[in-house]
Amino acid sequence: MAVNSPIPVAADLKPVAGIRLGHAEAGIRKANRKDVLVMELAPTATVAGVFTTNRFCAAPVQVAKAHLESLHMASGPIRALVVNTGNANAGTGDAGLAAANKTCAALAELLGCEASQILPFSTGVILEQLPVDRLVAGLPQAIANLQEDNWFRAAESIMTTDTQPKAASATVQVGGRTVTMTGISKGAGMIKPNMATMLGYLAMDAKVSQAVLDHLVKQAADQSFNCITIDGDTSTNDSFMLIATGAGSVEVSEIDSPEYEQLAQAVIALSQKLAHMIIRDGEGATKFMTIAVEQGHDVEECRKIAYSIAHSPLVKTAFFASDPNLGRILAAIGYAGVTDLDVSKLNLYLDDVWVAKNGGRNPDYQEADGQRVMQQSEITIRVKLARGEAQATVWTCDLSHDYVSINADYRS
Repeated sequence: MAVNSPIPVAADLKPVAGIRLGHAEAGIRKANRKDVLVMELAPTATVAGVFTTNRFCAAPVQVAKAHLESLHMASGPIRALVVNTGNANAGTGDAGLAAANKTCAALAELLGCEASQILPFSTGVILEQLPVDRLVAGLPQAIANLQEDNWFRAAESIMTTDTQPKAASATVQVGGRTVTMTGISKGAGMIKPNMATMLGYLAMDAKVSQAVLDHLVKQAADQSFNCITIDGDTSTNDSFMLIATGAGSVEVSEIDSPEYEQLAQAVIALSQKLAHMIIRDGEGATKFMTIAVEQGHDVEECRKIAYSIAHSPLVKTAFFASDPNLGRILAAIGYAGVTDLDVSKLNLYLDDVWVAKNGGRNPDYQEADGQRVMQQSEITIRVKLARGEAQATVWTCDLSHDYVSINADYRS
């Protein structure tokens, strides 16, 4: 069970005009499991994305990036996205690229568009060839299932080690008019900043120019999916896509506008919600942890320290056990790489408990108070550096016995 994260209710997920979703059971890795998703877009849609920084990026990532870069060519706008689970199509060389391109060509033929108007995505086991013939054979079934209100089944269709689907909707006012947005995500392990072992898709019915959407997707990712970490591993397939279908009444064409600010706030909020669902469903997670570093010289050093704490196996296992061995947090701060940090000015808090004062143990701190906080399922670690006004927040989870069990038996 994910930490304080109930399973989404299908009826609460709002259809977004201009996008239809269909799923199939193609038997890519296991029988009788949803493992193919097609998202068909209106011709008015604009699409932008950010991808993994892993140099061993998967074949579908390479193809999707190439197709996005060719948007201004004669092939026309992106018309569909296709996702498969069970196989990452990563570490598969030229054969993997051929499989990703074959998937795009097959779906394009069914939809009556060009292969370059299709974006492919894969998630699952690395270093195994994608059974592309099975994937292609499942595409007609996915197209037959295309519906605007298929978001819950879409979320189920992209799961791997997730224990539950991840999806959310929002209706917001932009310039006095309504924008509807719905998103899905997947991920439970190999989660680290610069994208995670995750896929995220957020669609809205606003009309947004390509340049503005390109800016917005990076801004949203930087404040959501790039602020989560479970185990410090960065995957080969990570992708976050932002889709503006253009089917609604709101139009945003300038970054420097009140409408952009309103839209951006809503997109970031929903992206954070989807990102938090990933952390709450971390493999074996029992606690959701917010790490806030404040009073830094700049955002970069605040993030360095936050990630150093969040990635530490010693910190994460201590929180799993509710063991207030909090010197581990100070050690992680110390090796974060901020070489001129004056630790004599540093203060550390667990929720409302003041643990370390001016670089040492707070004389008023009692271990019982620290343990009380650590036994909670929602915990905030707050670090004050006394170096400036910059701040950064990272979200993570604890590290339990189940994490080892799940990843030791991932391919079964």
